[in-house]
Amino acid sequence: MRPPCRIGIQLPEVERAVGWPEVAAIARAAEETGFDSVWVGDHHLYRDDGRPERGPWEAWSILAALAAVTDRVRLGPLVACLNFVEPGVLARVASTVDAIADGRLVLAVGAGWNRAEFDAFGIAFDHRAARFEEAFEIVRRLLAGERVTFAGRYQRVKDAVVLPAPMRRPPLVIGSNGPRMLAAALPHVQAWNTWFDDYDNRPDGFAELRARIDAACATAGRDPATLERSACLLVRVDERAAAERPTVGFDAVRLGDAAATIGAMAEAGADEVIVVADPITETSVRSVAAAIELG
Repeated sequence: MRPPCRIGIQLPEVERAVGWPEVAAIARAAEETGFDSVWVGDHHLYRDDGRPERGPWEAWSILAALAAVTDRVRLGPLVACLNFVEPGVLARVASTVDAIADGRLVLAVGAGWNRAEFDAFGIAFDHRAARFEEAFEIVRRLLAGERVTFAGRYQRVKDAVVLPAPMRRPPLVIGSNGPRMLAAALPHVQAWNTWFDDYDNRPDGFAELRARIDAACATAGRDPATLERSACLLVRVDERAAAERPTVGFDAVRLGDAAATIGAMAEAGADEVIVVADPITETSVRSVAAAIELG
């Protein structure tokens, strides 16, 4: 029986070198087998972590291409770093991708965390929450079709407008558990997302974290019942491939336990579970879909 919540899939980032034809094939397989959404990481570079230097494809270019080769699945960055580019430019990019996707973009946003990529590309790493607050106001208002003038400490726009006009404001998701980020975003977003290591990849850990988000909603004057909850879940499909990965401080969900775990996540309050398969291949996407009976 199909799980009682929406199911997404994360596409490969830097786990291995993956070309565009394979990225497209994985996304098409996800759509064909019944996944509800497909997600792309937004990063520039990883280094200085004891592993070989590596970088993914540029997220928004990939999203635009995916919008053109899929028909049904929702598409989004997980998550778009609002501190990478000027917020007005990002609003234009998001509006364009949403138009190509015919209204299937979900805009998940955050402030970034990986200092190496900020330093490498000359992006300011200081005051990330404050920078996010200003950028988020500009992005959400522009995507709502407003003409925006804003003068902050870090961001400034004057009579900015997105043209052609956005076909709609895409659903907004906050990808953070930080109090200040939540305070800025919760009055405006449709959903909240968390990565699997933030709750140790366990349904009971997710329930505990969800209680913190409920409290943050109350602080922000938001009814918790109006906020959708999204969680990434690490699912191990190939044990041999997993042996080659760096050790993490929690257990991945085994493929045979995926359906029950996703059901428990839904019971704990998840409206959407985004599967991060290990490894992320077309074969593993099809295996997960079969194991949780998406078809």
